[in-house]
Amino acid sequence: MQKLSLNQSLQQRLSPQQIQFIKLLQIPSAELDQRIEEELEVNPALEEGMDMDERVKDEYDDDYDGDSDHDEYGEYGEYETYEGLDVKQYLNQDDYAGYKMQGDGWGDDDRDVMPVIATSTLAESLVQQLGFLRLDARQEAIGMQLIGSIEEDGYIRRPLRSICNDLAFTQNIYTNEDELIGLLKKVQTFEPAGIGARDLRECLLLQLERKDQEDVAVEMAVKILENFFDEFTKKHYDKIQRRLDIDDEGIKQAIKAITRLNPKPGNIGNGDSTAAYLMADFIVTNNNGKLDVILNSKNAPELRVSRSFAEMLDTYDKTDKNGSAQHKSIKETVTFVKQKLDAAKWFIDAIKQRQQTLLKTMKSIVEYQHEFFLDGDESRLRPMILKDIANRIEMDISTVSRVANSKSVQADFGIYPLKYFFSEGIATDSGEDASSREVKNILKELIENEPKNSPLSDDKLEKMLNKRGYNIARRTVAKYREQLNIPVARLRKQL
Repeated sequence: MQKLSLNQSLQQRLSPQQIQFIKLLQIPSAELDQRIEEELEVNPALEEGMDMDERVKDEYDDDYDGDSDHDEYGEYGEYETYEGLDVKQYLNQDDYAGYKMQGDGWGDDDRDVMPVIATSTLAESLVQQLGFLRLDARQEAIGMQLIGSIEEDGYIRRPLRSICNDLAFTQNIYTNEDELIGLLKKVQTFEPAGIGARDLRECLLLQLERKDQEDVAVEMAVKILENFFDEFTKKHYDKIQRRLDIDDEGIKQAIKAITRLNPKPGNIGNGDSTAAYLMADFIVTNNNGKLDVILNSKNAPELRVSRSFAEMLDTYDKTDKNGSAQHKSIKETVTFVKQKLDAAKWFIDAIKQRQQTLLKTMKSIVEYQHEFFLDGDESRLRPMILKDIANRIEMDISTVSRVANSKSVQADFGIYPLKYFFSEGIATDSGEDASSREVKNILKELIENEPKNSPLSDDKLEKMLNKRGYNIARRTVAKYREQLNIPVARLRKQL
């Protein structure tokens, strides 16, 4: 038996304005120009420039109340008929469904990922990342030589001995393969994963090192590449399976983990005409201890509502009220013009809100990491998570994530992605938290100073860090060591 019943429920939906703001907030400065160009193309009521007639500006400076049915747009003074403009050519039946913006709505192309800053060339990206390491002049010159030796597909095939000779002859820098390998390992931590590898095996292992090391498939994939690379290249999977004593599903997942890796990491972004330039979204300057934060000018475009379009609305609206044989056509034109004016206002407001949110978030980060921004000393970085900043600016964590995930800041000592400043905290005996980056630096120092013939195991490193007051487990030591691209003790042993 069929029954008809009514149910009342409360649902939260994103408004078109909110969707517009979210999409604008997450894109970096390099892509903002293109996004604005797209909106200018589809909306004739939007113009570039800031010298808006005050009568129009006063009308549109009021907060938009979300009412799309209001008919009065105020008086814009003397009006004229724009015979040269056929408004009907802009009419689209879809516009009547609501105030649509270019790129609004959740389409099939949307992804649950944030945009990644790309660069015009692989070399430029690597050079900028090299600047994050704060090397001395000698090390930076060696690093630049290594980057210059990377081929288009991302590999260094030139023998290290030859690179040493190049440095000696061209730059009068004398080095050896050990020092070169040390800097090469730093370069191999850059994006994209696998860059700077000397062969396919190393390339794949470098990528696996950035995966979850507790994943059984990843762990097995590393064993296959380290011990059975020849068998893997010849697809002798049965032999590998017997030697590792794993089941069918285990070998299948391990092979899957390997085949998902990129064998040519240098090809990412190369030759892509849509790639954007890596540019700072924020600029932080130190004026005698006072830190000033400004937005990159690319983040603050000058946009206005078209005066001619506003006057056109007044013209057609008055014609509609006076009556006409073409009443329906004029009414459709008035609806279209109103929609385009509202869309332009929404877009301008979204850009302004984007600027305010970006500045508010960046200023909070600078205040939180004040000591670091004074001189760039990495040891002064405080543990900071998204929630810390979200609480300070009283915004949602997802908003901070959108700002941090694809933006960068230029300081007096280099350009840094905002993600660089977020790190987990490690408890200390003093009751305070230390940045995981600080712990990594100490871990690296301990390993660099260890006896070469008797390297420190993860257990010993754990105890040494505990003695220094860092409450850290062996498992975390291993994770940080792997993130630093430092092999296990047995592989570091030198006879």
